Amino acid sequence: MLLFCPGCGNGLIVEEGQRCHRFACNTCPYVHNITRKVTNRKYPKLKEVDDVLGGAAAWENVDSTAAVSRKCEHPSTRSADDADDHLQQCCNAQCGHRWRD
Repeated sequence: MLLFCPGCGNGLIVEEGQRCHRFACNTCPYVHNITRKVTNRKYPKLKEVDDVLGGAAAWENVDSTAAVSRKCEHPSTRSADDADDHLQQCCNAQCGHRWRD
């Protein structure tokens, strides 16, 4: 649960008080004691790598090159430059193998 300070609007942190835990603001003196036990936790679902990188649609309009696929030896691949790597994907729809150079 993320709560915001009603005074300044900053996010509240949880800190241990004298008798109980409390929500406190780092920028103003607002404090709110936690009076009930927190028993519900939610863990967000992690995204798949393809979702983060744009999925299959990210490769649709990329130019193809004359490089040979490392898996099926198809004569053309799609390539993209990352900050650290050069990414390649086979243009063969049945293969779609990806690798880094």
